[in-house]
Amino acid sequence: MSKKVAVVILNWNGKKFLEQFLPSVTKHSTNAQIIIIDNYSTDDSTAFIRTNYPEVRLVLLDKNYGFSGGYNKGLKQIDSEYFVLLNSDVEVTENWLTPMIKLLDSDLSIAACQSKIKDFNNKSYFEYAGASGGFIDKYGYPFCRGRIFETLEEDKNQYDDAIEIFWASGACLFIRSEQYHNIGGLDEFFFAHMEEIDLCWRLKNEGYKIMVCPSSTVYHVGGATLNKVNPQKTFLNFRNSLLTLHKNLPKKNRFGIIFTRLCLDGIAGMKFLISGKPNHTWAIVRSHFSFYSAISQNKTKRKQANNPNLVGIINKSVVKAYFLKKCKTFNTFVK
Repeated sequence: MSKKVAVVILNWNGKKFLEQFLPSVTKHSTNAQIIIIDNYSTDDSTAFIRTNYPEVRLVLLDKNYGFSGGYNKGLKQIDSEYFVLLNSDVEVTENWLTPMIKLLDSDLSIAACQSKIKDFNNKSYFEYAGASGGFIDKYGYPFCRGRIFETLEEDKNQYDDAIEIFWASGACLFIRSEQYHNIGGLDEFFFAHMEEIDLCWRLKNEGYKIMVCPSSTVYHVGGATLNKVNPQKTFLNFRNSLLTLHKNLPKKNRFGIIFTRLCLDGIAGMKFLISGKPNHTWAIVRSHFSFYSAISQNKTKRKQANNPNLVGIINKSVVKAYFLKKCKTFNTFVK
């Protein structure tokens, strides 16, 4: 399996996370290549790896290309059937790779999948970035089995079945290297946030399946790239969400859904303002102008969907269900 599976961690000034979490990766991934793509770190994380983990391969980049660009540049230098894109702030568990690889081996139509992702700091709960599989509502809002907006569910084994989903988390993303390269990798304009949803949507538009395999469990700290209180995170999330819709929605639905999203974004901006967070309101305004300026560039990235796979799109409004009907769990929303 040395050539078959590559566990690839993107690092930027992340020595503290490598010290804490790389031991679990090396211990529980003995049959895989372990590779660190370094996004031009200025701390001594690369020296730490060379000294303490000489068996781990280092791929050094000449500048910080962000999450999307860093992976795209680095993965071009890695020869493996399966890539596992793993955040540096993730603790893996014993036998985490085996069920995922078995699932991918079982069906060539599965392009990507994820483990069950739980909160490292509160291990009985799901974690925000992926939980037990990602979905979107009819307006393109992402949510998960185990997490809707800011509400995290306790893991009581209610989402332990391996099912088809709409998007797999970039915190622990298993993907066929062939499909990754064929689809063009992660969109580098995104820089960070929402890029894995866009990637999975493009794969779904080609008819591929995305799966979750909860018999594999990892624990994620979260917020390592940008903390949720940072307005730049708000900017990237709102802008990149609009770009994802513009790139991947069918033409007949595109205008109406994006117009609705722009209106809902305005309401979110007012909510931030009333809550005393004007920097986040301004971040939403900036995200819209950035989206408008990127539309012409975005047109060239749109491709006609070939037999799109729509499994994982829930034809309801998660905003309405969550804020008006007080549906705080996945099962109460989708029932």
